[in-house]
Amino acid sequence: MIPHVTAAEFVQGYQIRLSFSDGVTGIVDFKDRIVGRGGVFAELEDPVCFAKFSIDTEAGTLCWPNGVDFCPTMLHAIATGHGSVAA
Repeated sequence: MIPHVTAAEFVQGYQIRLSFSDGVTGIVDFKDRIVGRGGVFAELEDPVCFAKFSIDTEAGTLCWPNGVDFCPTMLHAIATGHGSVAA
């Protein structure tokens, strides 16, 4: 079963503390996944826009109003230290 994001809390900069359905909690730094990528990610470089994330309960992941979201499996791997931080 794929762990889903159940809670998200802004920490600082581009960091968000995520909690998952399997009980794992960890901080994910999105800076390398957002800054300098352009396209739909450009809007999220603005700290005000970045802070407008929410949890898409249907998809079980973090999302933003402009449609950006990330795979919950990837987020879980990063939060547990088992994933790459490269975009």
